[in-house]
Amino acid sequence: MPDLPYRSLVWLTYRLGATFAFGVPLLLLIWAAVRREGAMVRLLTIYWKVASLMAISLLLLTDQRPLGYIVLFIAPILMLVSVWFWVDLNEELADLPPWRPLPLTVRVWRWALSGFAVLATLMAASSLPCSRVLATADCKAWLEAPQGLHRVVERLFDFVFGGQWTEAVAAFIGYVVLVAYLVGLIQWLLVRLPKQGRVAGEF
Repeated sequence: MPDLPYRSLVWLTYRLGATFAFGVPLLLLIWAAVRREGAMVRLLTIYWKVASLMAISLLLLTDQRPLGYIVLFIAPILMLVSVWFWVDLNEELADLPPWRPLPLTVRVWRWALSGFAVLATLMAASSLPCSRVLATADCKAWLEAPQGLHRVVERLFDFVFGGQWTEAVAAFIGYVVLVAYLVGLIQWLLVRLPKQGRVAGEF
């Protein structure tokens, strides 16, 4: 695939992620919290816990860590599962009047997120060879957005705290948070899932 079209697809993936994986669910969570819609607040809270894996991948890619490409591939799959998996939340959402703006918007967002997750997974799958060889132009295309975001955070961090936010610091934090994420995920898979099944509970 020529460099320019592939780079454009990578940037499209990041932009769609900023819209449907970050911006829209953040607004929906605030909206649901203001309206005190318990089922939607729980769904979106679970989503944000799972979606933090995407932020971890960006931290790792900031310093060109090969593991970042693997995490980038796994993240949209888990994000998609997190919004459809729960039997109790699905039933509660189905019982809400479909014409109300908030439930309707949440339903539309879930399908839009599903489409994004499929695209992001396919695109991230094409980047998996970068976890072994980092020097290609295709691999560098995946680094542009994380490193651009890093520069913004670096300036903000320096302005607020007067300290340095380096690529190595970002990657270190990414590794630490990833370990904590995996510990929580393993605990849920081995303890809560067998006990509670597909019930959101206290996830």
